[in-house]
Amino acid sequence: MAEKTIRLTTAQAIIRWLANQYIEVDGKEMRLCGGGFGIFGHGNVTCLGEALYDHRSELTLYRGQNEQSMGFAAAGYAKQWLRQRFMFCTASAGPGTLNLVTASALAHANRLPMLLLCGDTFLTRLPDPVLQQMENFNDPTFGANDAFKPVTRYWDRITHPAQVIQSLPAAIATMLDPADCGPAFLGLPQDVQGWTYDYPEAFFEKKTHRIRRQSPDKDEIADAAALLKSARRPMIIAGGGVQYSRAVKELTDFAETHQIPVVETIAGRANMVATHPLNIGPIGVTGSDSANAIAEKADTILAVGTRLQDFTTGSWTAFDKDAKFVSINAARHDAAKHMSLPVVGDAKLSLTALSLAVGDYTGPTEWIETAQNERRQWDDYVADNVAYGDNRPNSYAQAIGVVNALCDTRDRVVAAAGGLPAEVTANWRTLDIGTVDVEFGFSCMGYEIAGAWGARIAQAEREPEQDTITFCGDGSYLMLNSDIYSSVLTKKKLIVLLLDNGGFAVINKLQNNTGNESFNNLLADAPTIPEPFGVDFEAHARSMGAVAETVANTGELQEAFKRAKASETTYVIVMQVDPYEGWTTGGHAWWEVGTPHVTESDRVRDAHVDWESSRSKQRKGV
Repeated sequence: MAEKTIRLTTAQAIIRWLANQYIEVDGKEMRLCGGGFGIFGHGNVTCLGEALYDHRSELTLYRGQNEQSMGFAAAGYAKQWLRQRFMFCTASAGPGTLNLVTASALAHANRLPMLLLCGDTFLTRLPDPVLQQMENFNDPTFGANDAFKPVTRYWDRITHPAQVIQSLPAAIATMLDPADCGPAFLGLPQDVQGWTYDYPEAFFEKKTHRIRRQSPDKDEIADAAALLKSARRPMIIAGGGVQYSRAVKELTDFAETHQIPVVETIAGRANMVATHPLNIGPIGVTGSDSANAIAEKADTILAVGTRLQDFTTGSWTAFDKDAKFVSINAARHDAAKHMSLPVVGDAKLSLTALSLAVGDYTGPTEWIETAQNERRQWDDYVADNVAYGDNRPNSYAQAIGVVNALCDTRDRVVAAAGGLPAEVTANWRTLDIGTVDVEFGFSCMGYEIAGAWGARIAQAEREPEQDTITFCGDGSYLMLNSDIYSSVLTKKKLIVLLLDNGGFAVINKLQNNTGNESFNNLLADAPTIPEPFGVDFEAHARSMGAVAETVANTGELQEAFKRAKASETTYVIVMQVDPYEGWTTGGHAWWEVGTPHVTESDRVRDAHVDWESSRSKQRKGV
């Protein structure tokens, strides 16, 4: 019997296929693709736009204001869904598509699924050179879309309609692979989008996907167990992969059964609530004195679901040089870092297997007591740090403390880049599992509002009664704020804490800490700004449809936040904070930055010598 076929354009086939991909989440079947974000142009409106219109009820399309922010929103959505669902982004050929490069890099660094459906130049080249085409004189196949190759996990240019039969499943397989998860890019030449092909009807049948759980190798488990059982001062580093594996319970059970203290990475914040007796705090450059203190003493470190970024490791100075690492990770590349004993596998399965192999081993009581005493001291520091009054200047920490005290336990907190990730990581006391999104994998300014919008879209599908709260500095706000408008238009309420310190204050702090003079970071120190003035952020937010108010201090912030919680629409609260005072000074591990080896400034020279004095602690593993 002849195979049944259906004639469709390339664009129609892509969208029809996407609409028929499903996944089971918590016992409920739903579409794998939650919809998409789109800005149409000549490169995607006529063909892909036509296909999306026909499937608008199955795949919700959100109108973007900026392509980069669309990508950030898709990343925030994927994080909220723990990588079990994704959104697509579509942009026109040329600058529209190139605006997505940064967002793709963010998704790549954070190991997040995102599908990019982007316009491309005509395959036939008959009209070349076309509007917005980048001409490479020596290679006509090389264009702007090739810029995505370093920042995607899967890249393809569709040059024939039949290719999508192979390319689409490959893209989905990549996005759902715990080891290779990241963005997938499909370049869609404008002519090929409209070309037709007789596709097999079977290609469009409903398919339910599952995310692979890779079992660990028994010999790797045995080796890891033997090392762990010899530990006198064991420690667990819990990364973001714990949540993506849905292994929070297994992590907690492992720590409790074997009495091992746990520290969290930035991506791993909210693996444990703040009050858990084995939660010793966040580790690293933006961490806590408690976590960093035990990291210096630990002889055996079990790293679970972390890529061991420099902010986690203090540029590899946070640990004793003789400490041994066991790394559980679905990605072989991450599991083998810094001479770790690797356990390549799913965190949930690996922790369960390792717990059985370790048997009745428990960490020494005195070691646990030491760790818990460090945590109590850190809690006292944070309590004082977030307190207000006594004529203290307004600070990030105070604003964080106000929100922490008044928000609901399941509200989601978002921060990114600048000084706020460090301040949130150090000072936020986790109220419930999986409620913190600090984007520091790529440390990307502009994620704060756009990523929160994407998170809110996902949150509305799961916990519509909860709020998404984002902390944003004035620098990031000015860089990318248009999704305040998006959130109002789509009725996806955000609460935005806009903390204004007059410029890029955290980089100014780094500038000063390395002996340099303040230069071109704060508005007051920019040589091309003769008369600095502040933006009326309240009026600006109101112009985009948000409710907004400006507060003078944290007392007023408390009342404003209560009003924001009661509001049904996006609410922006503006408060000035001091650019020099009120920073969290505790908890910082060393961080390698390049400082001048030769300078005429005594301050810069002294700072260089002081900075380099900690290099002797740096591990040389690869």
